[in-house]
Amino acid sequence: NPTGKKLMKEALRRGDVDYILNQALTQVEAGADILDVNVGLPEVDEEEMMVRAVKAIQGVCDAPLQLDSTDPKVLERALRVYCGKAIVNSVNGDRETMEVKKYGAAVVGLTLDKDGIPKTAQQRVDIARRILEAALSYGIRREDVYIDCLTLTASAEQEGASQTLDALRRVKDELGLKTVRGVSNISFG
Repeated sequence: NPTGKKLMKEALRRGDVDYILNQALTQVEAGADILDVNVGLPEVDEEEMMVRAVKAIQGVCDAPLQLDSTDPKVLERALRVYCGKAIVNSVNGDRETMEVKKYGAAVVGLTLDKDGIPKTAQQRVDIARRILEAALSYGIRREDVYIDCLTLTASAEQEGASQTLDALRRVKDELGLKTVRGVSNISFG
C-alpha cells in the first residue's frame, strides 16, 4: 500500500514491479500469511498496475493475495488474472462491490457508511449485519465474509478503541463472522 510510503510511491510511478516483488518476498519471509496488494495512486493507471502486480507476485510466492482497491473495475481486472481464491478488500454492500461473487472471492466488509466510521459498537454491528445480508443475497458464503470494525487513532479517540473491541466481540458472537483489523490505523504513522 503506497499510503505514507515514499519509496513505494516512487516505484509505482516508475512502474517498478521488482520493488513490489521485493516487498512481497520480504513480508512473506517475515511471516505474513496474506499479502494485501494496493497500488492506488492518482497518477498511476491502477487497473494496469494491479494486474501487473498480481501476476508478478503470484509468479514468485504462493501467499494468498488480498486485492485492495476502492474501484470495482480494478478489482474485477485483478480477479480475472488471479489464480486461486482471492480476498477483496473491501466491500460495503453496494451491488458493484458485491459482483466479486462471480470470481469466488472472499470479502472484507468495512463498518462505515456515508457518515464515516460510527462512534458506537452498536452502529458498527448494524453495518456489519447489512454487509452480511447483502453478501448472502449475492451468493457470497458466510464463511467468505470478514468484517473490519475499523479503528480510529487510539491517542485521539480513546473511547473509540473500546467501542472497536466491543464491536469485534459482538460481530463474532452475534453474527458468527470472522474479523480482521487494520492495526496501522491505531497510531499516526
